[in-house]
Amino acid sequence: MEPVLKYRGREIEPKDVAFIRDLIAAKPGASRRSLSIDLCQEWKWMQPNGELRDAVCRGLLLALHRAGHIELPPPRTKFDNAWKRRKPEPVEIDTSPIEMSLRELGPLELRQVRRTEEEGLVNSLVEHHHYLRYSQPVGEHLKYLISARGRPIGCFCWSSAPRHLAPRDTHIGWSREARKANIRFVAYQTRFLILPWVRVPHLASHLLGRMSTQLSADWEHVYAHPIYFTETFVDPERNRGTCYRAANWTALGLTKGRGKDDQTFRQNRSLKLLFGYPLVRDFRRPLCAME
Repeated sequence: MEPVLKYRGREIEPKDVAFIRDLIAAKPGASRRSLSIDLCQEWKWMQPNGELRDAVCRGLLLALHRAGHIELPPPRTKFDNAWKRRKPEPVEIDTSPIEMSLRELGPLELRQVRRTEEEGLVNSLVEHHHYLRYSQPVGEHLKYLISARGRPIGCFCWSSAPRHLAPRDTHIGWSREARKANIRFVAYQTRFLILPWVRVPHLASHLLGRMSTQLSADWEHVYAHPIYFTETFVDPERNRGTCYRAANWTALGLTKGRGKDDQTFRQNRSLKLLFGYPLVRDFRRPLCAME
């Protein structure tokens, strides 16, 4: 039987829709978030660290609601939807120029700041100084504040990897089943920002190297599993990805320009060059393995 919907790698069949309808009918006064939590518990839909996939599940329920398969209760508040968030406000920081060599800059600190008071600073810096601005990630993600001389000089943002990327999948050589089982071991660099008043030659490639030694341990601390491979997109109309090449990242090929939620199989955005970097020497072995 054909699934009625495919959402973030999960196929929703008619029996699943019937189960959700019964769940909603059994709890007429429940909020959308409460229904999402109940569904996660019933389906045992959890992250490797044991936390419920609540945000993803709410997205699934909303997609089914919009497609007419279920009828959700009205939102309790204006901000019931987790994706309706205010844009980060500007934060006042020292913007005086930093122009010197990497050696003169001195010690650098890469601090993982998700779920800390400094997370808002990273969000603000990306929103107001990165050309793509800030976008709230869904699923597993970490954020890093880069500091030198007691001042913020940039940041990294990482999230769960897109499920389907032909250049990456060909490079890894995994099967469809292995990809579905092991995609959690791949991290996607969504943003890399060096603040515009910081002009230090070779800083970007140096930071990429530093990041590669820290990311997996931090991810395992938060999400209870390591990272074996990293990836990011570069817009070839804006730059060549020089810092990634200098840091020994590999250009894997161009995307098809369709986006992760495409249903038309037609190009709807500019092509991006995909770069990849393994965090362990034998990355293909755990990524291609099937339990």
